[in-house]
Amino acid sequence: MLTAKQVKAQATLLGFDLCGVAPAGDFPELTALPAWLRRGFAGRMTYLNRTAKKRADVRRWLPSARSVICVACVYHTDRPLSVEASESGEALIARYAWGDDYHDVLQRRLEALLGWMQAAAGEPFDACIGVDDAPVQERVYAAHAGLGWIGKNTCVIHPGLGSWFVLGEIATSLALAPDEPVFDQCGTCRLCLDACPTGAIVEPYVVDATRCLSYLTIEIRKSIPEVQRPGLGAHVFGCDICQDVCPWNATAVSSVDPAWQPHPGLDRPRLTDLWRDSDAGLAARIADTALRRRGVAGLRRNVAVAIGNSGAADGGDVLAESPSAAPSAGDPVVAEHGDWARERLARR
Repeated sequence: MLTAKQVKAQATLLGFDLCGVAPAGDFPELTALPAWLRRGFAGRMTYLNRTAKKRADVRRWLPSARSVICVACVYHTDRPLSVEASESGEALIARYAWGDDYHDVLQRRLEALLGWMQAAAGEPFDACIGVDDAPVQERVYAAHAGLGWIGKNTCVIHPGLGSWFVLGEIATSLALAPDEPVFDQCGTCRLCLDACPTGAIVEPYVVDATRCLSYLTIEIRKSIPEVQRPGLGAHVFGCDICQDVCPWNATAVSSVDPAWQPHPGLDRPRLTDLWRDSDAGLAARIADTALRRRGVAGLRRNVAVAIGNSGAADGGDVLAESPSAAPSAGDPVVAEHGDWARERLARR
């Protein structure tokens, strides 16, 4: 009979930094989603409303589920935090997006883990793999699998590894021994709430996604509301500020896993270099990373806003340039944000 201990050992061999098991049970945290949706905090992420009922219980995803194997990979690398960036003009990109696309990395490793389980179990069983896009409240199950607690910034925080990790899961009909949850250790700390530049963490453990820089730079496909553009600062894809200031990340270990090392074109790039790059050049920078999901035009839109926020003396001239072989610069949405950025710089 396959045991949780054996699964965890194999998960380690496959490159996962954490692995735990949660029962496929009813947890009170699973009931918070409908109220969050009613408050309008999902914004344009309508898929969350469509799948809310399924997300209420992993057994609505896999009816025979008895256990949820939760895994995590640490993506923190030896580079400065965004709040420590000393050189102006750098583009701020969420740390998880610097290296290989975590969807692909975790999917491959989870498929390998499931394949090993099927060979080792000696009996058939049901299973489903999830990496971010499955209708599963993965942070809830990760917390009940002992991978950490859900912090006030809604990230899962491990007492030894902090919160710099991405999650994946295998729901299975196997009855594996569950792990004990980790108790909440945020205490009275509110550094993440106070540091959020847009006030997206509206109260402890509750994030209004429509204010979050990750939502604004990634989830919004068309025009970013003008009133929210100044809040982006130099962020062009996601945001790490609430993790940067978290005390549990103060001594975070750095991963040496090749998958998470920054791709050359994303290793602290300058905003002006990104804008001046051709579409083919930008496509090469973001190939095989999570940034490709935003696309070249989406990235260029965000870069235009960030240059407008930079206050750089030459920012207007840079934006007025027509990058070579860059038809995305003429995209109506990109052009509109570029015009806004030039006007913002001119007012300064």
